[in-house]
Amino acid sequence: MIWAYRILFLPLLTILLPRYLLRMKKRGGYRDGFSTRFGRIENLPPKREGVRRVWIQAVSVGEIFAATPILRELSRRPDTEVFLTTTTSTGYALAGERYRDYLVGLAYFPLDFFPFSRRAWNRIQPDLCLLMESELWPEHLHQAASRGVPLLLINARISDRSYGRLLALHTLTSRLLRKFASILAASEDDARRFRELGAEPDTIAVSGNIKLDVNLDPVLDDDRKRALKQELGLDDSAPTGEERSASPAPILLGSSTWPGEEAALLDVLRRTRNEGLPCRLLIVPRHMERRDEIRRLLEQSEFTWHFRTDGPASGTVDVAVADTTGELLLFTQLADLAFIGKSLSPRHRNDGGQTPIEAAAFGKTLLYGPYMTNFRGIARELVDAEAAVVVGDDVDLADQAIALLRDPARSRQIAANARAWHAANRGAVARTLEVIDEILTAAS
Repeated sequence: MIWAYRILFLPLLTILLPRYLLRMKKRGGYRDGFSTRFGRIENLPPKREGVRRVWIQAVSVGEIFAATPILRELSRRPDTEVFLTTTTSTGYALAGERYRDYLVGLAYFPLDFFPFSRRAWNRIQPDLCLLMESELWPEHLHQAASRGVPLLLINARISDRSYGRLLALHTLTSRLLRKFASILAASEDDARRFRELGAEPDTIAVSGNIKLDVNLDPVLDDDRKRALKQELGLDDSAPTGEERSASPAPILLGSSTWPGEEAALLDVLRRTRNEGLPCRLLIVPRHMERRDEIRRLLEQSEFTWHFRTDGPASGTVDVAVADTTGELLLFTQLADLAFIGKSLSPRHRNDGGQTPIEAAAFGKTLLYGPYMTNFRGIARELVDAEAAVVVGDDVDLADQAIALLRDPARSRQIAANARAWHAANRGAVARTLEVIDEILTAAS
């Protein structure tokens, strides 16, 4: 099987390369460390005797944040060191900025082609390899198996889209999944899917979603919240031509929004103003390279607006756009209501939904659309706990947001339920570390 994959890899890469290069051009930032995609890993110290090296692959910013507690815990141990790879330029930049001190090395995940993958494996020489969520790279898994290095799939989950594709390739998928020493599923539904795809049942366990244990630092105090609001132009007490309100206007957060959702949120803001309800909008797009598209949308609106990358705001605005990477935790703390992105459009019915976990952890009133496929179990649990409101479409989003603004007591109760749900569902990191320790002990 592996030779068939190796033969087909280059023709497939040739077909997909234009789309891949276009995406890289849009997102930018790939120049630094680019050679590591070909397995050329520099400045990595040799392995030390008695020290186990763990290779963690986390695709992008969200996976890196989720893996942070595990990364930090392993790196604190005198007999363990961590090598981290990531796939996106945003993930690479974030890891370089925040986690260098915890790592023995950082690189892009190598292209899954035989010479590049083998070169990276020869250089890194891990004792254990961790992959996040649902990464099944045939060459990468083959290199691990051929060297006798245990593979662990953590926070393992499968979206509807991926499940359909993997099920269609059941024989191949089954062979890949059977290479893992352990698969720690994020939910019972995910565990069932892995069994149906052919993983060995005794290698599957439900650890829970480690994103529920995400590190929420830094937690902002009131002074820091106000300072950040002023920078964004969302502080009602900032000097403007408007009359200052006795209480600050509630802030509606668009958390990791996708195309079409910014327009829907502007309609929400428009309707709240028409009905005499004070409200301001904070948009955090999922992909920051969309800032020009969002700017054009705002230029056609009647609202005042400010982009974070333009520097501190000179006064209060209706709409702030936080077009930076890795700061969503900060912006979430400013919100009263939080709409979770990638959840409104039917085109995302098979891969919809950004994470609602941080907003729940901070006790925000949650709203999301019907397409939360990537977080189906969590979204359902939040609704069952009366900790979130599901909206059917753009119009319903405005209806529900207005209803919550008119009923602050109900909004506060939903927010309290969200915080309680999060507190009751932590512990996945500890369960994951237990399995890591078991595998490392057995391998030593």
